[in-house]
Amino acid sequence: MTSPEQGRLAGPLSMSVANLCHRLQPQVSARTAAGFAEVLRRLGAPLQVAVAGRIKSGKSTLVNALIGRRVAPTDIGECTRLVTRFQYGTVDRVEIVFTDGRKQVLPFASDGMIPAELGVDIEQVSHIEAYLTNAVLQGMTVIDTPGLGSLDAASVSRTEQLLGAAKHRKEADDEGSDELDDTSRNAVAGAEAVLYVVTQGVRADDQQALAAFTAATASREAGPVNAIAVLNKADTIAPESVEGSGGDVWKAATLLAEKQASTLKPRVADVLPVIGLIAESAESGGFTSADADALRQLAELDDDVLQTMLMSADIFTSWECDVPAGTRLRLLEKLDLFGISHGVEAIRKEPEITAGALRRALLDASGLEAVRQRLAVVFAARADGIKAAAALASVTALAHASADPAERQRVHDAIEVLLAKPEAHQLRLLEALTLVASGAVDMPEDLSEEVLRVGSNADIGAQLGKPGAPRPELAAHALERAGWWRSFASFGATPAQSRVAHVVHRAYFLIWQQVRAG
Repeated sequence: MTSPEQGRLAGPLSMSVANLCHRLQPQVSARTAAGFAEVLRRLGAPLQVAVAGRIKSGKSTLVNALIGRRVAPTDIGECTRLVTRFQYGTVDRVEIVFTDGRKQVLPFASDGMIPAELGVDIEQVSHIEAYLTNAVLQGMTVIDTPGLGSLDAASVSRTEQLLGAAKHRKEADDEGSDELDDTSRNAVAGAEAVLYVVTQGVRADDQQALAAFTAATASREAGPVNAIAVLNKADTIAPESVEGSGGDVWKAATLLAEKQASTLKPRVADVLPVIGLIAESAESGGFTSADADALRQLAELDDDVLQTMLMSADIFTSWECDVPAGTRLRLLEKLDLFGISHGVEAIRKEPEITAGALRRALLDASGLEAVRQRLAVVFAARADGIKAAAALASVTALAHASADPAERQRVHDAIEVLLAKPEAHQLRLLEALTLVASGAVDMPEDLSEEVLRVGSNADIGAQLGKPGAPRPELAAHALERAGWWRSFASFGATPAQSRVAHVVHRAYFLIWQQVRAG
């Protein structure tokens, strides 16, 4: 059986889960069937990526840069206390979704952004849905979340409910209703991937904050398969504070990001430096030809004068020079001192540079393209596995919430049949990776790193730890490791480790077959 949604499915694994839901719907209660219908809808929708981080980490600025439009409010207001889902639509519109299911259309503010103040009682608001005619959102729904760390209890509750953390709410009074109860609704509402935003001052509890947030995703808990982090505001890092930077800001940011990656792994696949403010201004149309002209005026100043002005924001805006103070303040709000300095340098190197080329140079300096490429590798290329795993987690949660033991067993048996198929091994590998990454299965450090490497990479050479090696060497190594993991599963492993080891053995064997056939 097929459906319109299945025509947009990410791949064969998503198709298998969709077929399972279709097959089971007539065999389960109306409530569980309604949950399966929502799982099917989600399977056919773009990948749901939640952007998380602490307050003032620059999450909303980064969201605007990723979307390519300045639409998410970046100043503290009512809207920043709510979850906002940015998704593709044929007509630009904003909808306030209330906790009772009501929706109210909201006009955009005069600056094109979602209004900071909504004009309603936000205690009654579940979240905001923003529909944009934006090509980026055709392949990815971006979920902007309230900042962690200083949230009021209501904001925490709204975030948990929308992202799926609140999986044990009381069931609806009407047992015969085919409306989803809270438990079922939250089981299918979670984000499928996480982009976690940190700044240079990573706090000791960032690990806990990240773990708590990723545990709210639909696939039980995020890990290196469906979570990456960005080091935002990279331009604020003092190069002298990072050994080996050679006085270069971007080098310092890169080194610090690598250090943070070792701290946050295995919760995330990688940490990449980015300057969200410059990225937002360059990508969303905030940087104009008037701004380019202002940078040209600054480029004409004596170098000593300009270097003095760039020592601090206060000096930059208060210094007496031919560029009006208001113009300098506008540049500061859009580019900060690092962006201004980079723009001036680009003009001095190429005096005839156009405003468009200058904008592209600033975009390159922001690091946004590297983040987008990593998103494509970690999220887009694995959308099928990520979405299928999240959908299966939702199906499992829906069955677990059922009051009918026979129904629970029927769903469980169907899932086991699906997972036994060779093409479903990727789901087994994702499950094993999640168990090891979350610490649910304790493995020796070297074996944990091997599981993470095999499960977190799409390239065979990277999976085997031998990038660029010739095919015969890759095949031999895959077969050798397959044999080793099979032996480990049978001798010396705990029952939990053995379960993981059998999956890794199978992964290596399939890699060996693929290399030989290729």
